[in-house]
Amino acid sequence: MSANWKDFLGRLGRSSGAAESGGVRYLVAGLGNPGKPYEGTRHNAGFEVIDRLAATVGTEVKKKRFAALVGEAQVQGRTLLLIKPQAYMNRSGQAVAAAMGFYRLPLERLLVITDDAALEPGRLRLRAKGSAGGHNGLADIIEKVNSQDFARLRVGIGLSGGGDMADYVLSRPPAKEREILDRAIETAVQAALCWITEGLDAAMNRYNKETAGPAELSAGSEQI
Repeated sequence: MSANWKDFLGRLGRSSGAAESGGVRYLVAGLGNPGKPYEGTRHNAGFEVIDRLAATVGTEVKKKRFAALVGEAQVQGRTLLLIKPQAYMNRSGQAVAAAMGFYRLPLERLLVITDDAALEPGRLRLRAKGSAGGHNGLADIIEKVNSQDFARLRVGIGLSGGGDMADYVLSRPPAKEREILDRAIETAVQAALCWITEGLDAAMNRYNKETAGPAELSAGSEQI
């Protein structure tokens, strides 16, 4: 591990004056793959939540920093940094760790938003910590920050139904599933805002019960 990464990791887990007095206090990272070929794919659900969240709080995620696109906003007096890493999914950790180290944010101020094939389409799951669960983006963040102790909000995209998983996650959902995913993304925005303003426990209690309607994927040509 390089000296620079050791310095970043040394800053994580410690609060600082910058984190408490007008600087960035919260970081929300959405995971995806950069570039037009990946726009609208299931694997880019994290990017879509960030874009919708940015629009909700009145900012844009387009400034280039930390090998990512970032945007800053105020939410009830709290300064929030939104981040979309611009390396591919399995290299998401560098941008997240760099931003966390720069602002000297403790891990409890980090929320990572990802897709999750283990959850049915539209289902949300917010957790305080945990393993990567097979998600390459989460695995890289865990490696780079040297901890599993950060919140993550998973957006369900469902399983491939026996097809190739890589093709499935990198493809765009059909219309009915797209509607369900859109509603889940909107709910995920509200969950992220609740995490910022009311705390993790309140957000888990409220939004882990939420679903955007996966039961609507009834048997038929558009079912996974």
